[in-house]
Amino acid sequence: MKTNLENYKYIDKSTNLLLNEKDTFKVYHFNNLTSNNKLFQQQLTNNYIQIYFCNTNKCTVAFNFEHCATHLDAGNSTMVYFKDEKMNILYNLPPRSELISVLISIEYFHSLFSIDGNFLFNFNSFKIGKPIIEPKQITPTIQHILNQLISKQITKALRPVFIKGKVYELLSYYFNTSNANKSENENCPYIANEETVSKIKRAKEIIIEEMTNPPSLENLAKKVGLNIKKLKTDFKEFYGVPVFTFLLNYKMDLAKELLREQQLNVNEIAAQLGYSTSSHFIAAFKRKFKTTPKQYAKS
Repeated sequence: MKTNLENYKYIDKSTNLLLNEKDTFKVYHFNNLTSNNKLFQQQLTNNYIQIYFCNTNKCTVAFNFEHCATHLDAGNSTMVYFKDEKMNILYNLPPRSELISVLISIEYFHSLFSIDGNFLFNFNSFKIGKPIIEPKQITPTIQHILNQLISKQITKALRPVFIKGKVYELLSYYFNTSNANKSENENCPYIANEETVSKIKRAKEIIIEEMTNPPSLENLAKKVGLNIKKLKTDFKEFYGVPVFTFLLNYKMDLAKELLREQQLNVNEIAAQLGYSTSSHFIAAFKRKFKTTPKQYAKS
């Protein structure tokens, strides 16, 4: 079965690459805010452990051929390993889907998870080159770390250090098996329980679904069954920013996607995002990105 790679665009590193640490790991963030499927391809020229985290909707990641793929639903992850040093990774992102990808060089992976030559878990599959595709559910603790990883609250100068620290934290929880029999409530010091996490996620879905006329904090709290104080505190803890800052960031990221597609003009984009006038949208975009929508589209 032949794969038509012409349908897959090469990754735009400026928008998708969060960190590229030579000989250690690469971190990518894909967030398809549009109403169309997005297809990307990435060429690997080294041996990597690949870990994929699907935040929203569902995503498909294929390896060289479309039929050789792993399918992820929201709230799930997959660890993948192939011995091949050269490989095309093909990403298929449906509308409103979000994926985080962590690629760790095999040599660095070995160094991270061994102490005095003793491996912390079984590396036999890696030694003999056996392919690995290992799905795993994303726990609330890991979800919290992922949200922090892609948070834009850290200054640009400090982001590489921040992201590196979060990747190490992410890996320590991802491969931790000592607490496998304990409840996630004991492992997650951030938010009380899984029911609360579910309500916080639902709050995020609601403000995105109703972004042209979002509910007040009071109404949002009622819709998800939390009091306002807990909604405000736990939403910020879980997503790294307050509710309406999250919504503004979402709108601005969506605006950038729509401007890149060049299918809508500024007035149409403003209306789609819920702005009463295009001037309000232009002012918000300029405050966020230090450039106007038209200048961004031209660049």
